[in-house]
Amino acid sequence: MPDLVLDVHDLHVGYGKVEALHGASIQIRSGQIVTVIGPNGAGKSTMLNAIMGCLPGRGEVRFLGQSLAGLDVEQRVARGMSLVPETRELFNSMSVADNLLLGSYRRYRAREPRHDDQMDYVFQLFPRLMERYKQEAGTLSGGERQMLAVGRALMAKPTLLMLDEPSLGLAPLIVKDIFRIIDRLRETGVSTLLIEQNARAALDVADYGYVLETGDMVLEGQASDLAKNPKVIETYLGLAKKHND
Repeated sequence: MPDLVLDVHDLHVGYGKVEALHGASIQIRSGQIVTVIGPNGAGKSTMLNAIMGCLPGRGEVRFLGQSLAGLDVEQRVARGMSLVPETRELFNSMSVADNLLLGSYRRYRAREPRHDDQMDYVFQLFPRLMERYKQEAGTLSGGERQMLAVGRALMAKPTLLMLDEPSLGLAPLIVKDIFRIIDRLRETGVSTLLIEQNARAALDVADYGYVLETGDMVLEGQASDLAKNPKVIETYLGLAKKHND
């Protein structure tokens, strides 16, 4: 069985006195794509931000066998974690190329030789970014901005890539492109944690899945099994999917 990359156990996260995540536990193994699906407000992004160290939480988060307790965001990035937030957070007045180079800044600071060696791979994944590498990020379409955000994260050569709602606000054709790219990430050996409201697309691309509702993990299993689960079909995939299968 592949090595355990991320092991989250009994994670509780709150905002003031209100607890938004009630004892969540998830695991991700090397090269896996794991998705967490659920409705808006279920606590998916809260969980992701706590794993990344952006929010305080109670529980155990282990990465590559080591506890992340007490480590801030920058230290977690240095360990090999990358987060693509829902807001994408690009530098709009900078070019596509410069945004990508910023993704490798940690490697540059660590004096890694050829810290920008992922650039060709990113352009291979996202040919559109190569066409626009001199353009300012603020002039890109929504789909191109998402491609740039993912590409920038890959420049750090992460062991674990975390994607927060990558399909949010994108046209259906662009969503297909983004998920095709996520599927191709298996080639690199990177493990991916995918937080997504588009349950059908997420379960199609993932190896394993979890369902989060109002702060509680209510289901988990192989993604292909979850896609056939009557509760998941009715709540997240629509009755049409059930009738077509």
